[in-house]
Amino acid sequence: MADTIKLLAAKREEFGKGASRRDRRAGKIPAVLYGHGTEPEHLLLEGHATMLALRNANALLELENAEGTRNELALPKDVQVHPVSREIEHVDLIIVKRGEKVEVEIPVHVVGEAAPGTLVSHEATTLLLEADALKLPEHVEVSIEGREAGEHVYAADVVLPKGTTLAGDPELLVVNVSAEISEAQLEAELESDAVEGDAVPASQEDEGPAEPADKE
Repeated sequence: MADTIKLLAAKREEFGKGASRRDRRAGKIPAVLYGHGTEPEHLLLEGHATMLALRNANALLELENAEGTRNELALPKDVQVHPVSREIEHVDLIIVKRGEKVEVEIPVHVVGEAAPGTLVSHEATTLLLEADALKLPEHVEVSIEGREAGEHVYAADVVLPKGTTLAGDPELLVVNVSAEISEAQLEAELESDAVEGDAVPASQEDEGPAEPADKE
């Protein structure tokens, strides 16, 4: 079983923007828990502990109430963050059960060094995988060791952790290896673009000055 992160969850009694601001000032984060045919349940989570927990991709959370009478396993489905302060404003959680398969976005880590004179573009930072809810991998690795210019790595080429399968597009481009462009080549391309931009179309060169319109 994957390690769980325990969070204290209280039932949320008040709603609206004003109530949400008061909750956040009190160090709480509004959340909603749903899944497996249950009615959505509105909760308040510990602010600091939740922030630390959600630094881990696909953190498996074990929610406890204050009375200790219930434990619920959940995965973060959506995290809303304030665009300026970067504080967590709301969290959507989905209930998971032991032995259940779920689809999650798993981070992609690129390892190794491509051949000299190449430029590596990391096109996809996550892959959609199906895995046991309690055995989610932290990341998948893509090796580019020794890869030459012109080589590509697609989702279907990635070696996945045991017990996981690809749930997304197998033709998704993950890594692209291209030839490195020298400064001289870059300058030549910029000059060429500048010349093309200044050129006058032939159709305009052939046309003489516009004749004045006939006056009545």
